[in-house]
Amino acid sequence: MSKLKTGNFFEDFSFGQTLVHGIPRTVGEGDVSLYIALTGARQVLPSARTVAHALGYRDRPLDDLLVFHIAFGKTVPDVSLNAVANLGYADVRFLQPVYAGDTLSAESTVIGLKENATGKSGIVWVRSTALNQNGEEVLTWVRWVMVHKRDPASAAPPTVIPELPNVVIPARLILPPDLDASGYETEISGAPWLWDDYTPGERIDHLAGITVEESDHMLAARLYQNNAKVHFDAHLMRDTPFGKRLVYGGHVISLCRALAFDGLENVLTIAAINAGTHCNPTFGGDTLYAWSEVLEKWHVPGRHDVGALRLRLVGVKNQPSGEFAESHVEEDGKRRYHPNVVLDLDYTVLMARKAG
Repeated sequence: MSKLKTGNFFEDFSFGQTLVHGIPRTVGEGDVSLYIALTGARQVLPSARTVAHALGYRDRPLDDLLVFHIAFGKTVPDVSLNAVANLGYADVRFLQPVYAGDTLSAESTVIGLKENATGKSGIVWVRSTALNQNGEEVLTWVRWVMVHKRDPASAAPPTVIPELPNVVIPARLILPPDLDASGYETEISGAPWLWDDYTPGERIDHLAGITVEESDHMLAARLYQNNAKVHFDAHLMRDTPFGKRLVYGGHVISLCRALAFDGLENVLTIAAINAGTHCNPTFGGDTLYAWSEVLEKWHVPGRHDVGALRLRLVGVKNQPSGEFAESHVEEDGKRRYHPNVVLDLDYTVLMARKAG
């Protein structure tokens, strides 16, 4: 009997199946430094211990997306090792801070299945949860992924398509338990704009761009222990329609959010990711740009120090964001994403409010 783990193919999944993922991961300060080196992230709370202490945290927390990617990487060997592509996210909720020294583990439950018309692959929906060393949930999310079948002639599992929320409503947002932004000073971020200064419908074109280097995106996937073949195996990918390796979609999210720091400097944390789509593939050598739209502006019940902004982050490649009037084009009577749009992310952040 082979001792090699080949990962699950579509016909290996069943509705309600629980997957306990291996390899717990203790995170450290080195992970933080490498994440900044790979993405250029400048969000102020995970950047400075002094800021974290001033906001009521016991230490600087890890960047929310770093936590997400590490937790996501735990799920890859069981969920998406044989993936065609990761398709989307929903109902992602950040439940409590993660600090250097914490140990993360993850488990998933299959909540949906649907074979594709070709019979060669199918879509798998999973609800995944990350826990710390105390068994406390720190993050939960749904994602769906297209997975190859081992044998196209094999019987498909019964179709189940889950109902997912379009948005994490304010009542379901979890605020960090010790967060107190009542004394927040904008000098630490270098920009004056607070929650009160944003208006639904506002669009911010982030002016900078960043080129995705082959070495960087592969190092990032290794940092997250994401061993999906599509990111690493150039020989394998040479014979696919893409002809080359794909950049891990989570790395694209992190790069676009790093670009989105300009104009949103006083965002403190991500509270939720409502939906996310990797609209088109990103490859090594592509240059990413981004714009943000303010979708909604919410008061947080019982809080006068922070408010919530629901944002749309659109990532594009090889063309500055200011050249896009919108993310979609009309082709053959159908509305679809512009071929240079690579990311459409709907997420909710917490931002400090003006005193009084």
